[in-house]
Amino acid sequence: MTEPILKVSNLNIAFGRYEAVRNVALHIDPGETLAVVGESGSGKSVTATAVMGLLPAREISINGSIVLDGQEVLGAPESVLREMRGKVASMVFQEPMMSLNPVLRVGTQIKEMLRQHRPLSDAQARQEGIRLFDRVRIPDAQRRFDDYPHMFSGGMRQRIMIAIALACSPKLLIADEPTTALDVTIQAQILDLLNEVQRDSGTAILFITHDMGVVANMADRVMVMQQGMTVETGSVREIFEHPREDYTRMLIEAVPRLGQSGNAVLSPRTPHERPRPVLSVKDLVSRFDVRGGAFNRKVGRVHAVEGLSFDLHAGETLSLVGESGCGKSTTGRSILFLDPPDSGDVVFDGNRVDPSDRASLANLRRNIQMVFQDPFSSLDPKQTIGATMAEPLLCHGLASKKVAQEKAEHLLERVGLETAMISRLPHEFSGGQRQRICIARALMLDPKVIIADEAVSALDVSVKSHVVDLLISLQEDMGLAYLFISHDMAIVERVSHRVAVMYLGEIVEIGPRADVIGNPKHSYTQQLMAAVPVPEPVEDRHRIIGTETGELPSPIRPLDYVPPRRALTEVAPTHFVAGL
Repeated sequence: MTEPILKVSNLNIAFGRYEAVRNVALHIDPGETLAVVGESGSGKSVTATAVMGLLPAREISINGSIVLDGQEVLGAPESVLREMRGKVASMVFQEPMMSLNPVLRVGTQIKEMLRQHRPLSDAQARQEGIRLFDRVRIPDAQRRFDDYPHMFSGGMRQRIMIAIALACSPKLLIADEPTTALDVTIQAQILDLLNEVQRDSGTAILFITHDMGVVANMADRVMVMQQGMTVETGSVREIFEHPREDYTRMLIEAVPRLGQSGNAVLSPRTPHERPRPVLSVKDLVSRFDVRGGAFNRKVGRVHAVEGLSFDLHAGETLSLVGESGCGKSTTGRSILFLDPPDSGDVVFDGNRVDPSDRASLANLRRNIQMVFQDPFSSLDPKQTIGATMAEPLLCHGLASKKVAQEKAEHLLERVGLETAMISRLPHEFSGGQRQRICIARALMLDPKVIIADEAVSALDVSVKSHVVDLLISLQEDMGLAYLFISHDMAIVERVSHRVAVMYLGEIVEIGPRADVIGNPKHSYTQQLMAAVPVPEPVEDRHRIIGTETGELPSPIRPLDYVPPRRALTEVAPTHFVAGL
């Protein structure tokens, strides 16, 4: 009988009076993947952090047993734990930008790990680091070895974190939500990479996630956690096909699936029934200078958005989808002139917006509001929710403090929160509650359009479902138009009337939801659809999940580059595709 690489018994963790983990037990055998699933606050990440010996001993109460490769972690000296970290067990965190040192080159950071555990010279560590970067498929690894973290996309930064974690061939890899905020194609590539590493080295993986679609494709066994306790444990097929607990069934049923949301929203009106668009974007171009050299001169330009055109009607949802770096978020920010575009027109309610006219710009920003991906960074941590929500009305001079307060209370109730919460600070809310607050704040000015930039991507499946239901309900009641920016294709299918697929700053396919998602014509759209994980157990867990899309080509062009004009071809009524 093979000894497990990790065995946790009767683990209890408390922060003061709050019991974060209660009587948790688990084990992982060599070469096995155990997925720990549950909603935010269930104790998943705290358990994983305890396995690595990273919890602050003075601030917590912890008892039980954590045996890692035969060594008891609890109570072990810091010198022993330092030796084990990276060599016996490594961890990949959810947000790579928070895990990587922003002022150190990525090569320096992987060399630090290598030289900590292996007797290598600087030159040898560099050579080994480049080999590891090649292994995790970072293009042009030798040249990019000396780049800084901010110079990489989210998917590339996550690969760097995996390379650092694998540097010393650990026996256990802990992956804490490593794909939550990634696009479907990048997510598929990261999952394929982890599968490949496990095939080649026999590394055991503790995979922490709330995405049951990923679990079905990655895990051998599943442990479900709720409120710090284990709800049930079993093989991936047992959990998906015969869940014993209501909570497990809820997690599985809450996963949006492609093809099951076709009738979740009303179809848009046919073109001849539509009034004038509430928002028109015509030939929008946004570029950013790239500087370099001894004199920091302009050496190129990032062509983030290139000749984008679309209309958005009242009561309609148009979704922008595509990989990181395709220009989705820049489009949203350029429409509001937060990132002023180089050229093109933004027409709101039939009037062209003149960014040099303060009144014109103020009218645009009053009527088009934005909900960002990370609600915590969108809210002032020192302001109460009531003050944050009242601020837009007061800034535009539209109401007194008393009226603004009353409206804030009304909208908090409208988004499913209690009015008594209005005096709380942002850190006193969960992620889902903070996102509801951001939606309520966006509604304070009675806008006609809301730009939702990855507004639900980092939320738990059940919370995500509630927020999406809220958005649909608000649209039906208030006639709101949504520009919905997302990489979650199942959510896009559920909320959209039309879908626009972006690639390198351009729309390559746009049309009704059913046509674009159900019958994609452009090869890139087809690749996006193929990369969506299906929340059903698979026979061969180590198969290739994604397609070989590769990383997006660089959008950086020479200063004299003139982009070609690409026409869209109508392949069906209101369904247009580029390059046909």
